[in-house]
Order: sequence, then C-alpha cells, then structure tokens
Amino acid sequence: MDRRFCVFILSHGRPDTVLTLKTLRECGYTGDWYVVVDDMDSTVDRYISNFGQDRVIVFDKRAIADTFDAADVSDDLRAVVFARNASFELARERGYDYFVEMDDDYYDFQHRYEDQSGFRMRFVRDMPAVFGAMFDFLDDSGASAVAFGQGGDLIGGHTGHRWKQRVVRKMMNAIFCRTSDEWRFLGRVNEDVNTYTTLATRGHVFLSTMDVVLNQKNTQTQSGGMTDLYRAEGTYRKSMYSVMMCPSAVSVTAMGETRVRIHHRVSWNSCAPKIISETHRKAAA
Repeated sequence: MDRRFCVFILSHGRPDTVLTLKTLRECGYTGDWYVVVDDMDSTVDRYISNFGQDRVIVFDKRAIADTFDAADVSDDLRAVVFARNASFELARERGYDYFVEMDDDYYDFQHRYEDQSGFRMRFVRDMPAVFGAMFDFLDDSGASAVAFGQGGDLIGGHTGHRWKQRVVRKMMNAIFCRTSDEWRFLGRVNEDVNTYTTLATRGHVFLSTMDVVLNQKNTQTQSGGMTDLYRAEGTYRKSMYSVMMCPSAVSVTAMGETRVRIHHRVSWNSCAPKIISETHRKAAA
C-alpha cells in the first residue's frame, strides 16, 4: 500500500552530530525527511547551513507548550515532548498521512531473528521495506502508535522475556504515527512512558516489535538534546513524572548492578484494560 509519509528527526543543539540521518541513508532510505528544531535553539542557523532551508523545520515551542498537559508548572522547556507533539501538525501542514519520529543519535538499525545457529542479527539495508512493514503493523493492529525495539530490550538474548514476547506494550524512540490521530504525548519529561501508560488506561494501545531494533548513543554522553535536563534533574525526577501521571500502575525502582540508577517500573496488570474470553461468559438466565 502506498502511503505519504516522512521522517522527522527531532534535534536540539546538535547541528553537527545528527547521526540518525547518516544511518538512515546507509540503510537505503531515500524518502522525505526533515530535521525538527525549536525556535529557542541558538543553533538554528547552523542546522539550516548544514541541511538546507527546505529540510529544517523550526516550530514555535511556547505555542506548543500551551496545547498539552506538561504535568508541572515549570518554565523549563528543555524537553523533546514539545517537538513530539508539534510533529502531528507539521506533518498535516505538509500533506503527510503518516510520519516517523526519531531521535538524532541512532547509529544502527538491526533485524533480529533466530535460526539453527542461534540468535542472529543483520543490519537493516532496505529501510523503505521496513517502514512499509511498520505502517502495516500500525494499521493492521489498530494501535495508536508502534515503534522499533531498542538494543537494551534484548539483554538476555533469545531467552529474555522481551524476545519471547516479540511484541510488547511500550513505545520509545522511533515512533510511527498517523497524522489524523488526536492523542498527544503527556508530561514534560519521560513523555513516552507517561503516554503509553496513562493512555493505556483509557483504551489506547502502543506497541513495539523486537524484530527490528535500534541502537543509539548512551544517555547523557553527548551535549545538547535531553542531556542537560537529565544532568540537572536526575533520573529519579524523570521517572516520577510517570508515577504522577499514572500512579495506579507506575512505580520507581533501581536498575543496574555496578552503576545503579533510578528507573520506572510498570505493572501492566494495573495499567491496561483486560478483554475476557467469551468462554467465561455467563449463560443467559
């Protein structure tokens, strides 16, 4: 099925290190793409110089801030959620029916699979075909959005629970959306978790596949982007946004062994509505 779609690479303060674009090209992508930056970014001119006026979209950050629940009263707008929510209107204005939101720091995309030799990997080299499959997944599943998995999801290899599930109820990073949908990301930080948990309690479904995963630079190792905010506030506060947004299903926990950090934990038994099998229907009186 032919679809009119584009890729939005969301960036801030890193005009010389938009790694995702290079990686997409290496994966065979030749379709429409834009680098999305906000009007408060002091490096906008450098983005335009590097990528061209027609490939850089500058949006009004304060205007977008008035359109959704940021979950706080802070005036600190150093967060990607504003670009995420702006993308719906940016795609609509340009006549796209679908779009993919990506961060700017992906260094590879991988197919993951099992064969007789074990748990295997191949680098993606036909990204248009992968995008087509992901949009089929979006439409056929009826999900509000779908996403690639992340390399960290597959710790434990083919014996890990995420690989055994193959499709999991989460979405992060490379997110495939319909322009016509009315849902929006929630919360100033940890917006992906806030959204896929809070909206799940209202009947939305967000899914990630483990058949294609991405890898990106380690969090807080690059300047710009969300790094400054995370360094200033820490991952505890980041995780607490999801607790505030969905306290019935999200808590905080510690993860890691030698380098422990605070992270969110989702109880899906408390988060997503359940559909009971017809076999349990009571007989009519």
